[in-house]
Amino acid sequence: MSRLNTVCVFCGSNPGTEPEFLEAATETGKFLAENRIGLVFGGGRVGLMGRVADTVMAAGGKVIGVIPRDLAEKEVAHQNLTELHVVESMHKRKALMAKLSDGFVAMPGGFGTFEEICEVITWTQLGFQQKPCGILNTNGYYKNLIALFDNATEKGFIRSEHRRLVLVSDKIDDLIDQLTDFEPTRLEKWIDKDSI
Repeated sequence: MSRLNTVCVFCGSNPGTEPEFLEAATETGKFLAENRIGLVFGGGRVGLMGRVADTVMAAGGKVIGVIPRDLAEKEVAHQNLTELHVVESMHKRKALMAKLSDGFVAMPGGFGTFEEICEVITWTQLGFQQKPCGILNTNGYYKNLIALFDNATEKGFIRSEHRRLVLVSDKIDDLIDQLTDFEPTRLEKWIDKDSI
């Protein structure tokens, strides 16, 4: 168990179609600020990411944004943050966000959010990092992705020990508790070498 000083939140640059998504973004921002957990995020001022950042800032919390120059120049960069890092590429964005974070949470979002959370789960699986990765399953948004992970485990493409790397809750306080209690799984191998 270790203290989470910063949590990276991956989420949509759109608000989504259900009011619960924005409500969850507000609750997440309040919880992080109240518990003195800094927010690391994609640096945008729009959608769910903007709502989480605005809420943390309004509550006196710390917010670090990381955004590629191309997106910043399209005027979606949030200018009212503790820190804003403008980087040259999406690859550098993700690397810096990971470096600045003690754990990761995916809220509802699109392709970028899916890719970001799957990448950091993979990094933890391979031992490139030992950081917890969680999914905030607001209104069952991620039920099909979770079912896909379960199916991949059942079909032998994800080991059960690695499937447990994906922490899930529909409540931010419970999810942060899970991230805080996370103990990384260390395996000798992650490929079934008998099948090669």
